[in-house]
Amino acid sequence: MSVAMMLENEAMKYAGEAVKYDKMGDKDKAADSYKKAVEQLTRLIKLYPDYTFNRFYVEKVTTYQERIRLLKSEDGEETGIEKFTSFETKQTGAQESAEEDGEVPSEKPNVTWGEVAGLEDAKIAIKEVIVYPVKRPDLFPLGWSRGLLLFGPPGCGKTLIAAAVANEIEAQFIQIDPANIMSKWLGAAEQNVAKIFGGARKTAKAGKPVIIFIDEVDSILGVHTNEVGGEVRMRNQFLKEMDGLQDKGKNYHLYVVAATNKPWDLDWAFIRRFQKRIMVPLPDYATRLQMFEINSSQLELTIDVDLHILTQLTEGYTGSDIKDICQVVRQEVIRELFESGKAEDSTSKPRPLSMADFKRAINNRKPSVSKEMIKEYDKWFDQFKAL
Repeated sequence: MSVAMMLENEAMKYAGEAVKYDKMGDKDKAADSYKKAVEQLTRLIKLYPDYTFNRFYVEKVTTYQERIRLLKSEDGEETGIEKFTSFETKQTGAQESAEEDGEVPSEKPNVTWGEVAGLEDAKIAIKEVIVYPVKRPDLFPLGWSRGLLLFGPPGCGKTLIAAAVANEIEAQFIQIDPANIMSKWLGAAEQNVAKIFGGARKTAKAGKPVIIFIDEVDSILGVHTNEVGGEVRMRNQFLKEMDGLQDKGKNYHLYVVAATNKPWDLDWAFIRRFQKRIMVPLPDYATRLQMFEINSSQLELTIDVDLHILTQLTEGYTGSDIKDICQVVRQEVIRELFESGKAEDSTSKPRPLSMADFKRAINNRKPSVSKEMIKEYDKWFDQFKAL
């Protein structure tokens, strides 16, 4: 057993004991066990500074230290375990019951294709992979792909595409990130992965499509120089679950859609499990124009504002950059209204936005993605594309 795994196991053991003693009202033993858990986690963080889950372990250290302080304070008698907001004890009874039943926290996306500007190639690909099999499964005697990887520069609409397709097929949309994988029990990431996929299968087998969306998948399934116990177990569980989706004879609609800004950080073992790998590029002219139209539709503009010129000026900008530009321009005229003292009158409104306002914002904001980064995406796409 590696040192890292030993430290994780020890921390998990002491944390469990601490919560047990805390619930029993034995403050001294609870504080002592919390302290030991903190010591093990601190050693783990120092030995493996690049460990994926360190930021969550840091949060736990802070939480346990605060609980120790409360247990040793004079008013400790008034601070019961039910008020303790650690990961181990903050779950409500309803949430715990749902987890035991294999249910998964999800949301219904409120995003339509009309809100996803451009990206026609990506839209077509994701419809072929997900929408068509859901609507006409009889046309796919050989089955269909279950894994889809969306990669490209940040702020170009990867998450929007996933949400839009989930909305179109009325799918349960489950978003995975390190936070909900590491929630509740220390060192049980692989169990949470199993629960998420288990609940998703249950829903899919009942006839409702499910999309598991993994944002920033590289942070969870990327290649790391030093991997420790929990990370290895979690990655192996993901491999197992994704392999299970490809079993012959399973015709339910459960899909894994992952997004990443760093596809080169992914392990090949995971890359090949995403049968479709699609690049979501920087927006072209027509897409940027549509983005300006969408983001300025609720703003009052002067007659001199020419969206075509603004589109020309923002070549190389991401969709997120364009939205930020529109927000900055709006914030500037709101600031003017407050500084003039007129904002106290509830009937007063900011002045219309002018072409000069937009040009000033563009001059003060450079593209968030460099040409060198785009070359790296193109290079990776040429090597691993799967349309």
